[in-house]
Amino acid sequence: MTDAQKTAAETALRTTGGAPPDDDVPVDGQPTPLLEPRDGIPPVVATDEELAGVVAAFAAGTGPVAVDAERASGYRYGQRAYLVQLRREGAGSALIDPVGCPDLSALGDALADTEWILHAATQDLPCLREIGMVPSRLFDTELAGRLAGFPRVGLGAMVESVLGYALEKGHSAVDWSTRPLPEPWLRYAALDVELLVDLRDALEKELDRQGKLDWARQEFDAIAAAPPAPPRKEPWRRTSGMHKVRRRRQMAAVRELWTARDKVAQRRDVSPGKVLSDSAIIEASLAMPLNVQALMALPGYGHRMGRRQLEQWQAAVDRARALPDSGLPQPGQPVAGPPPPRSWADKDPAAAARLSAARAAVSELAERLNMPQENLITPDTVRRVCWEPPGDRSEAAVAEALTAYGARRWQVEQVTPLLAAALAANS
Repeated sequence: MTDAQKTAAETALRTTGGAPPDDDVPVDGQPTPLLEPRDGIPPVVATDEELAGVVAAFAAGTGPVAVDAERASGYRYGQRAYLVQLRREGAGSALIDPVGCPDLSALGDALADTEWILHAATQDLPCLREIGMVPSRLFDTELAGRLAGFPRVGLGAMVESVLGYALEKGHSAVDWSTRPLPEPWLRYAALDVELLVDLRDALEKELDRQGKLDWARQEFDAIAAAPPAPPRKEPWRRTSGMHKVRRRRQMAAVRELWTARDKVAQRRDVSPGKVLSDSAIIEASLAMPLNVQALMALPGYGHRMGRRQLEQWQAAVDRARALPDSGLPQPGQPVAGPPPPRSWADKDPAAAARLSAARAAVSELAERLNMPQENLITPDTVRRVCWEPPGDRSEAAVAEALTAYGARRWQVEQVTPLLAAALAANS
């Protein structure tokens, strides 16, 4: 355990109401297993009447609210929430079923002026937004851990190193669309928000001790203010194994198979990978089979697959084969921004030298600040500034460029002198 972790843990054990006395939770010893929520497993809220009670209770609570959501990734289509967990002082914990209560906007409105505590907020915010829950202020305990220099920032690791408890994480990848949800899963879900407020308070003190609290608040504000991510352009290009596909007509087959699979998965509400694997899509695209019999001989299209399914995949391949050349996709994705860095030495040696110097300076500063480089400044931002630097190379111009690329004020203040020097030395 690092000195920073020891300080955070000791502070948490002294100051957080949810943690037991120091002699019950050893800072450097074995963590104490957290087996049951302090108030027991709350009942699952699945009706409008029950939801109204939760809204009233949480509106009357005090302090920040801990929020978590469980999805059914790998089982269902999309990333919708299948359980929402909350905890707040004065209200206790709540487990809400978004299938029975698909509109949680009343709860979101009741908590509009409250700070929300989430772990890895960007993972849960999209599915929470879909059901009407959008925070105006938040505290991300995972991001706080990164900024504070913790080497492991998963929720279980953070709770263990900061608060001295061991969370049971055996149900993180289960099918949360299952109904009714088994009691062990509900216990696990309730425990995920049990100590989030305590963790938040301890991390806030640690960030303040390191002089990084204002940096963290800027990051949290940026997450809360960020608009929903736009849909991916040409998502079929992200099919695993796509690098094997070289010819445009084969690429068209990937596109047709991916699109057909997506429609089936959406209609059946199952994960696309359960309909047809990415590897099967690539196999058929490379082979371009002429008929169902040839398709059946390929990996991923064995005898377990029904005739109707085989015919729909063969039809997708046939559509790709019938396309005119003008309808075939172009190789490679349109690249926004600079080319891959590996090609810079040939395309622009001066830019390659700028990038090398900038990366070295950012790496050294990140190590000195005890945080990951990508949290100090995103690699994409560094590449963009080095590929197309501002005309006069001054610190003011570099700061303006970083701000335009979305860097926060604290990042601009920390990184601008380094990048300006790297640009000036490699003009």
